[in-house]
Amino acid sequence: MADVKKIATRQSYGEALVELGAEHDDFVVLDADLAAATQTGKFKAAYPDRFFDCGIAEQNLMGVAAGIAATGRVAFASTFAMFAAGRAFEQVRNSIGYPHLGVKIGATHAGISVGEDGATHQCNEDIALMRSIPGMTVVVPADDVEARAAVRAAYETDGPVYLRLGRLAVPVFNDPATYEFRLGKGVLLREGTDVTIVACGLMVQAALEAAGTLAERGVSAEVINIHTVKPLDEELVRASAAKTGRVVTCEEHSVIGGLGDAVLSALAECPVPVRKLGVRDVFGESGPAADLLHKYGLDAEGVVREVEALLA
Repeated sequence: MADVKKIATRQSYGEALVELGAEHDDFVVLDADLAAATQTGKFKAAYPDRFFDCGIAEQNLMGVAAGIAATGRVAFASTFAMFAAGRAFEQVRNSIGYPHLGVKIGATHAGISVGEDGATHQCNEDIALMRSIPGMTVVVPADDVEARAAVRAAYETDGPVYLRLGRLAVPVFNDPATYEFRLGKGVLLREGTDVTIVACGLMVQAALEAAGTLAERGVSAEVINIHTVKPLDEELVRASAAKTGRVVTCEEHSVIGGLGDAVLSALAECPVPVRKLGVRDVFGESGPAADLLHKYGLDAEGVVREVEALLA
């Protein structure tokens, strides 16, 4: 993997906003004193008159974004996932979700891979929180190409969108020349017959690597990238589950309320054995991102272990 280009999806977010800004002048970007970390500083440098720093006041950030969106403009509200989904949940629910406004939430530094910042900043509950808001679209891109496409799709989509982005640089596996992002439609990355691995975010690459290892051990794994957790591509998930008869879900998020539970709901009427790989009912801890991912089983080795446990 050393020769594979790695880019953090938060970087993709910042650069995509600049590209979009050159094409459209009807949107603004807001941040909560984290422009360097969220990468929105790139947009600020290019379009200073369309950038607003609301300071360390995330509830106010969401309220301002809602007010701007109420005038007909699109507003990208950016901060860490912990603050966007956690601290400002009421404002997101009542001021953005309830009136179904065009606020696009760029939530960076999500999941355990925040690393040394520790449990207080490792938001492993945000997918569950955002899924619970009626009309909220939830997108978890897996690499740079997908993240850039997701930003554009968010701009073009009616209503609120939650973009879950990471701090850690991750491998770029999609080809920008051929990749097509379709909101609400999963991507079948690898066909298989013995088990279906459904993943989102950085766990997609882990799932692909795991599928290669499993193939060497005689197990044929189908891999699906679910970049849009809500609305979920239930048709694709059900069809794959019916074919393989077994499902493993993989997410850098709590096993409570995230991708795994969304998949389980989709499979309720066509039950098959399902195992959920994610952060168990625990808080994270401080440490290097790669070490944490390994400790919590959120890597290729962990996926292989989960699949083999299901097959056993």
